[in-house]
Amino acid sequence: MITYRIEVADALAHLFRVTLTVPRPAPVQRLSLPVWIPGSYLVREFARHLSALSAKQGARARPLQQLDKATWLAHCEGRGALVVSYLVYAFDNSVRAAFLDASRGFFNGTSVCLRVEGSEALPHRIELRALPAGWQVATAMKAAKVDAAGRGSYEAANYDELVDHPVELGRFWRGRFIAGGVPHEYVVAGALPDFDGERLLTDAKRICEAQIGFWHGASPELGNAGKSAQANKPPFERYVFLHNLIEDGHGGLEHRASTALISARRHMPALRADPMRRADGGDGYANLLGLISHEYFHTWNVKRLRPAEFARYDYTQENYTELLWFFEGFTSYYDDLFLVRTGLIDPARYMRLLARTVTGVQAVPGRQVQSVAQASFDAWVKYYRGDENTPNATISYYTKGSLVALALDLTLRSEGKGSLDAVMRRLWAVSASRPTTASAAPRGLMSKVAEAHLPMSGGGPITEADIAAALQHVGGRPFDAELAAWVHGTGELPLQPLLAAFGAAWNAELPMLAQRLGLRVSESALTGVKAAQVLRGGAAERAGLCAGDELLAVNGWRIRRLEDATRVLKPGAAATLLVARDQRVLELSLTLPGDGAGGAVTLTAAANPVKATLARQEAWLTG
Repeated sequence: MITYRIEVADALAHLFRVTLTVPRPAPVQRLSLPVWIPGSYLVREFARHLSALSAKQGARARPLQQLDKATWLAHCEGRGALVVSYLVYAFDNSVRAAFLDASRGFFNGTSVCLRVEGSEALPHRIELRALPAGWQVATAMKAAKVDAAGRGSYEAANYDELVDHPVELGRFWRGRFIAGGVPHEYVVAGALPDFDGERLLTDAKRICEAQIGFWHGASPELGNAGKSAQANKPPFERYVFLHNLIEDGHGGLEHRASTALISARRHMPALRADPMRRADGGDGYANLLGLISHEYFHTWNVKRLRPAEFARYDYTQENYTELLWFFEGFTSYYDDLFLVRTGLIDPARYMRLLARTVTGVQAVPGRQVQSVAQASFDAWVKYYRGDENTPNATISYYTKGSLVALALDLTLRSEGKGSLDAVMRRLWAVSASRPTTASAAPRGLMSKVAEAHLPMSGGGPITEADIAAALQHVGGRPFDAELAAWVHGTGELPLQPLLAAFGAAWNAELPMLAQRLGLRVSESALTGVKAAQVLRGGAAERAGLCAGDELLAVNGWRIRRLEDATRVLKPGAAATLLVARDQRVLELSLTLPGDGAGGAVTLTAAANPVKATLARQEAWLTG
């Protein structure tokens, strides 16, 4: 068994010490650290945080030869165990890497566990023992021998499983509930004293039970293909939420039986207060519940039902797929939809959240430049590396992908042949019936420990052809034209007429000045009004504004906020814009367009809808 002993070497210096033991190394043993973490599509170069690497067999030191940025060779002799020791600098307070200070620790295996090449299919163990007094351990990894605080050893069937179980360390709040007959654990680090844990558990449980029912409940529309898969319990024996609270932030990363979440403390439920009735309208807590829903849905959609290109991860380089519009976009569609289906938000709030997504997509010129399939493929170089030109060059496969899901769902329902729900369950059932490639080792060579960790049935690799086949099976006709236009094209989605058929009235508000100018700005008392992004084809671009310009005055009048300029600008008339750029003051000629389009979209209940429209809306929102 490959073993990693992970200790706190120096919390104040943010250093973990890792001791890797390879019981039967190759004569020339390759060791490497992943350059990315599945679920976050960017090469992050985790090896840059490794230092002080050394190796030995028994009492004899063995040379380590570095081959590239993340690969080493250990030159071994005989059959003695190879022991490799190294330090890991851990100060990335996100869900993607590793973090350590005097109060808390966290890590993903991809940041701290060198891969023993050639032995990935063997069982792996992590030992967590020498931790600060009072610290607990939380992880979904199978416990081998641990104490009441979780200190001890944990085991995984192989390297893929090892690095798919993040670990939380420290003094944290822990709650539990049962959903779908399976134990769930919720860990919260950094909560304020008035944190309402029971409210969070109650709401999270409703989401989990609804999604388990979605994937594993009775689904007669699937026919024989869905019977065995739908009868199963969830594809995990235990699930853990690892939730880190900070002053400001929002995000998550999915794993096979857990998720790592990060969010703002102020968005958590508080005792004696209703988080849905706060000054922000409760959208902060609603967004948090949407994040929980999103990451939990990923347990099925991307961790098991996954792109064919991800059947086996290559940790050494980018893993390309054109299907993130489905795996991230469709998950983004269902995250808020489950909130309204479980009664955690009402239909009016759901329509407001949906309208915000529509507005965001329509405000991005890049939607007419890049398809969501292309955006998926380019995630490695574009989505996580945004700059001032990002909105002009690309589109989010999350947001537009969610609107593609909406358009397909409402189209299926309008035609009376089924729903996207049935398509998702069809894909789960059909892919689950295929042979698994979960382990590279022949089953006869696997240990009993590894066999005990084999994944439960359900899900598997799929292609776009499988998605098209499921749509045709449920919808009774090919959807090739829709996929070509909505997924591989750059035209507008027919959302307005589709939503109207489901009782949602589409209203476009008058645009704000920034929208009329094609400009995104940052404003503060210290920096003034600065151009953050200049949108393609807008009045700001035609005037010669550049990202980073400070807007000083319009027609001789000093402006402290961009909206102040509306009092001196006249539509259609040229104005003198004074800007500061690279220590120089420039005069630009700016012409303000008329009101036109481009304002925020709102979705409200249609006036006097017919009974059939109300019935369609109820079926859609309740599932």
